This record gives sequence, C-alpha cells and structure tokens, in this order.
Amino acid sequence: MKPRKSSINRSTKETTVSVSVNLDGTGKTSIQTGISFLDHLITAFGKHGMMDLKVNAKSNDKIEHHLIEDTAITIGLAIDKALGTRSGITRFSYASVPMDESLAEASIDLVKRPFWKLVLSIKRNTIEGISKEDLEHFFQSLLQNLNICVHLTVKYGDNDHHKVEAAIKSLAVGFREASSYDKKQKGIPSTKGSM
Repeated sequence: MKPRKSSINRSTKETTVSVSVNLDGTGKTSIQTGISFLDHLITAFGKHGMMDLKVNAKSNDKIEHHLIEDTAITIGLAIDKALGTRSGITRFSYASVPMDESLAEASIDLVKRPFWKLVLSIKRNTIEGISKEDLEHFFQSLLQNLNICVHLTVKYGDNDHHKVEAAIKSLAVGFREASSYDKKQKGIPSTKGSM
C-alpha cells in the first residue's frame, strides 16, 4: 500500500501553522501550539487515532481564537490530503468512548462530502483556560476541513473537561477504524466508483 502521509504549511498574517501526518503510524505525536489543553486534545487525537502527528503552531497576532481555528483547519487539510483517493479503506465507522461519567459517540463516513453535526453539551464558559466558543470552533473547523461526514455527540456527562476529551477520543477511534484498510475492499468503497 502507498504510504498515507502529508505535510501542510499554512501561513497568514494571523498565524503560522505546520502539520505533518502519517495515517499508518503508531500514535507518535509532537504538538506545540502554546495552549496546553489544545495540545492535550490534539495529542489524544493522534494517539488514539494511531496516526503520527506533528503540529507546530504560532500566533502572529496574539489572538488565541485565530491560532485555535487555524491549527484545526491545517490538521484537517493534512489528513484529507493523506487520505488521497480513499481506495481500499473501510470507509464507515462508529465509536463510543467513555471518560468517567461522560460518554461521547462518533459516527463517521469518509466520503468526500463534508457534513458535520456537533453536540458537545459544554456548560461552563471556559475549560482549562479556553473559552467554550473557541473549543466548539476548534471541533467545527477540524470536522469541516477533514472533508468527511461525521456526527459527533456527547451523550451525557457532568464534567466539561471529560465531555470534550471523550469527544476527541471517540472521533479518533472512529477515524482510525474508518480509515483502516479493508482486505475485502477493492478500489473505491462506493457504488459510484468515486468518492
């Protein structure tokens, strides 16, 4: 099989972000955004998605919202590029991940038609120093730029940190399965013959 790797460099007046990904890696990550909880979430995404992921992100305008958004966009673009034609993959997957009292579920189709439905059920205004709206926007920007169909839902929970972490882990586990090679699958996994 052809290696599924890619690198994306995205530079604007607001941020400078570089991402490299190997979808067939071992979960090795190196994440540096300068925002501890964001680094933690991206690390969990790479680790539980079993993809090697390297992210270096720097703010040029000192606005955290821009850094969070652009980091998510660049990760999504890099993964989409690494997926290539998506030939031979499983395509569909579902993952349910608990974190203590919280439960999150991800339903995934790696078709090249971007659609996302996101329910994080966050109650607090900030979690680990990141605003609720910026955390939601991180997920939205990532899901939109992955170029897939995904429904990501926190089913229940009390602790907002646990909810968000269960969400990123369910996305990672579901993506890992959906992007894995299916030995029975020949070519593009679609009746259209194209994604």
